[in-house]
Amino acid sequence: MTATNGRPAAGNDVGGGEDADRGAGRVDTVAAVVRQWRSVHPGLDTGPMEVIGRINRCAALLQQAEDAPLRRAGLSRPEFDLLGALRRTGHELTPSELAKETFSSGAAVTKRLKQLTERGLVERRGDARDRRVAHLRLTDAGRDLVDGLLPEQLAYETAVLSVLAPEGQGELAGLLAELLGRLEGRMGALRA
Repeated sequence: MTATNGRPAAGNDVGGGEDADRGAGRVDTVAAVVRQWRSVHPGLDTGPMEVIGRINRCAALLQQAEDAPLRRAGLSRPEFDLLGALRRTGHELTPSELAKETFSSGAAVTKRLKQLTERGLVERRGDARDRRVAHLRLTDAGRDLVDGLLPEQLAYETAVLSVLAPEGQGELAGLLAELLGRLEGRMGALRA
């Protein structure tokens, strides 16, 4: 049962409250946190916490586990994201374009690019008209590394997601895509 605003009506839980815990036979850390908050503030609407808290917790656990194939290759996820951006766009990018492609700060991109360049995976080319601008591309070694790692990384991610049925994965992907699309469109307004 939902209230007129589309949110669960009072007393109904969104994936993880007491009723959902009993029905599903599972308890996660966010459910425990929600129960603690409800004992201190019984009237508190914890619906947002139940969604955002779980997204944050999943992200933290995935980051702690560090992607096994990437770790074996001596890469962090952000480094692989830079290499992947250079590979999937198929052309040279400037550091600011890479920052935009990977949702990273300019300083973080600069630091990662220095390491990747030192490893011989990325090369820089100065701009003929403006020496302040660098154009970046993968070396042959960088391209080979990305092309070799991507199938292995995707297999690893498939294994991580295998706890969900395929239809559940599709539903989750759709819901996250909807949330992300709306957030990307609204975050500027929310920060103001």
